[in-house]
Amino acid sequence: MESLDPRARVVWVVFELVIGAVVGLGGTWLVDRFVFEIAFWVGPVAAAVLALAGAGYALLRYRVWRFEVQEDAVYLERGVFTRVESVVPFVRIQNVDTKRGPVERLAGLSSVVVYTAGTRGADATLPGLAPERATALREELRELAVESEYEDAL
Repeated sequence: MESLDPRARVVWVVFELVIGAVVGLGGTWLVDRFVFEIAFWVGPVAAAVLALAGAGYALLRYRVWRFEVQEDAVYLERGVFTRVESVVPFVRIQNVDTKRGPVERLAGLSSVVVYTAGTRGADATLPGLAPERATALREELRELAVESEYEDAL
């Protein structure tokens, strides 16, 4: 099974640290302002606890995220608290895109988005890939989807 690019771990950890700090400080400010008065040290402590918990979650999330291109499908494993194992058969793949948002571009990462028949949105997203790997994977999945469509038609 293939894991994600190590830079994805850094992006996820930084994101969780920022969210933890904002929620911790903002939440304690709101409580102090509108509910009841609290000590000045509660906000930074809450921010630190939430940020560290989020960073730990991001590290665990990175550790369990795996994917593999098998003979007839893409197999994905992910999830910290609830493990999710998905199989996306090539014959169901309708479209495959690569996506690079601003944070991904800044970190030098890319995602592959797989759309399947019978769904309104993306059926599977493989985040945290190097752009070269994402492009190669997109092309590989596209070719395998076309081949399986042809074989299925016979």
